[in-house]
Amino acid sequence: MAAVAGYQLGPTDEVFLEDLSRRAFLFFWEQADPHTGLVRDRARTAGTKTTGHSQEVASMASTGFGLTALCIAAARGWEKPALVTERVRNTLRHLAYNQPHELGWYYHFVDMRSGQRVWGCELSTIDTALLLAGVLTAQQFFENDAEMVRLADEIYERVDFGWMLDEATGLLRMGWLPEQGFLRSAWVNYRENPILHMLAIASPTHPIPVQSWYLFERDPVSFEGRHWVGGGAIFTHQFPQAWLDLRGLRDGLPFRMNYFDNSIIATKAHRDYCLSLRSIFPSFSENLWGVSPSDSDIGYLTWGTFESRQDFDGSIVPCVAAGSLMFTPELSLAALQTMLNQFGPYAYGRYGFADAFNPMSGWVNPDIVGIDQGISLISAENLRTGRVWEWFGRSENIQRAMRRIFTPEGH
Repeated sequence: MAAVAGYQLGPTDEVFLEDLSRRAFLFFWEQADPHTGLVRDRARTAGTKTTGHSQEVASMASTGFGLTALCIAAARGWEKPALVTERVRNTLRHLAYNQPHELGWYYHFVDMRSGQRVWGCELSTIDTALLLAGVLTAQQFFENDAEMVRLADEIYERVDFGWMLDEATGLLRMGWLPEQGFLRSAWVNYRENPILHMLAIASPTHPIPVQSWYLFERDPVSFEGRHWVGGGAIFTHQFPQAWLDLRGLRDGLPFRMNYFDNSIIATKAHRDYCLSLRSIFPSFSENLWGVSPSDSDIGYLTWGTFESRQDFDGSIVPCVAAGSLMFTPELSLAALQTMLNQFGPYAYGRYGFADAFNPMSGWVNPDIVGIDQGISLISAENLRTGRVWEWFGRSENIQRAMRRIFTPEGH
């Protein structure tokens, strides 16, 4: 069975997804500090630390994905229940009592042992939101554990969402720096911010107005007959819906959008765009596609967006297909199976697929990136069972906000 309507997983699909998912979980199990629960931003594909200044750096987003990964592992019996429970409890205790924050907002990158800010980074609204999504998922999974429920409430309820709201525009800001104050950038366009806005509207202590949902621009994009909104890279469609179950729902006027269907179109259009480049990059094919901001053999590049249409170099980023398993299961499974069959010996290892690889040059990223492993794992689980959607959606605060924004298709 599959939780996505209209698609039936076969036995070989289940075997493949089980292996892919367990390997992705292993990253979060091995690359987190067991006392703080903070998860490394990245590690080597073989399971070793990165070298240099990034080896002890965790990210809040990676930790949010990690909390969700722990719930999946507990449900599937990948680790001893007592060990998983201890790790989640340690993480929530650290976030509640020891992790530096400002009005509940967390810094983007921190030392995984101490939790201290690194690299002069910002308080990040989206990274805090992705962390909170993991916190609320863990709360609902461990709903019979009074301490975990209380800790999750403390972490969520102290976030002052109104502090990050630009009153002049009604838009949430992207962050804040202690040295200079609020960042000039705000969530002007539809990107990964629906999860941030949902959490802010749902807050029982510091909510923002429901109308804020309708203030960011739904920027229209078209390619070869496909039309959708949201010109960012595919991960901007994937991350919010890792937790938000928007299947069969539309928001209110003036948009009346079905965001799940919109993401299906965006994924198919991205695949079409990759295929349109086959005369330049013959390695792209119907079953080999997917580019998102990632490392390359010349460094980190923010490619893969319809905003810039930055030239690709033929590299493949597997989390594009893996993170879209919940949107386009047939297309994504075919792509991932092709990657495994053709490039598995050098691009598939301890934690699953390398973060990126170039079939033409033979370059393989030596690193795994936490958020990319996280979206791959959660999307696979949502396809297989819908469990993450179910867990996160059991939060009464989220349910209340969802009812204020969405109505079922056809109503």
